[in-house]
Amino acid sequence: MTETLQGNAAPVDMPVINALGVDGALISFGTVLTEAANRAALAFRAAISATDMPGLIEVSTSLTSVYLRLDLTICDLDSLRPALTELLDSRDWYAAGLPEGRRLWRVPAVFGTELAPQLEEAAALAGVSALDAVAMLCAAPLRVQTIGFAPGQPYLGELPKEWNIPRQTDLTPRVPEGALAVAIRQMVLFSVSTPTGWRHVGQTALRLFQPDRTDPFLLRPGDEVLFQPVSRAEFETIIRHAPEGGAVSERVN
Repeated sequence: MTETLQGNAAPVDMPVINALGVDGALISFGTVLTEAANRAALAFRAAISATDMPGLIEVSTSLTSVYLRLDLTICDLDSLRPALTELLDSRDWYAAGLPEGRRLWRVPAVFGTELAPQLEEAAALAGVSALDAVAMLCAAPLRVQTIGFAPGQPYLGELPKEWNIPRQTDLTPRVPEGALAVAIRQMVLFSVSTPTGWRHVGQTALRLFQPDRTDPFLLRPGDEVLFQPVSRAEFETIIRHAPEGGAVSERVN
């Protein structure tokens, strides 16, 4: 996992194609996380998924790369490389439009209280008050840069530069499902209860991973999430009565 977002210029000597394991290929658009590298990975994934390249079993993204899993009975990386190179050379992926079908999610969240006890600590590290911290974290939609670590779990960014705060040196033993945590100019919205080194600043009622559904993941890479602060009392009402944790979505393109 790359650590920081640094600028939006296309990096030198990128993108590159490398083998990954026996049957995989990795197309990398950057060695550090930037808006441009993340945009390129999302756009390239959509483009290659729309092609009829033979032998592609799986196409997925990390923060700055696209992973391909190949059916070696049909193709290997050497045979596929010319088509991949032609597609990479066909446009400036760092300035490409984001994939179609993205959604904007408006998600209620309670910040601070005993439900999210590290808001004050994180705000101090960012050099702002707790009140200003909530305003900053909810000021603009955050892109789902990738899904990873746990099923359906989004990494969201980027936050203002004040939020380039480190992870904790020790782990929090466990945060609940729906926890909202911050570090290194990103936020993570946890899909499962888990230990973490990120600071727990907010709590949602979202169920991001529902394996009984046809599409088990609520969010997709490229979606946007806008957090809307609510009181503890409002949050309790959402838990009892609101479907999807009170979240609503709309198409953005």
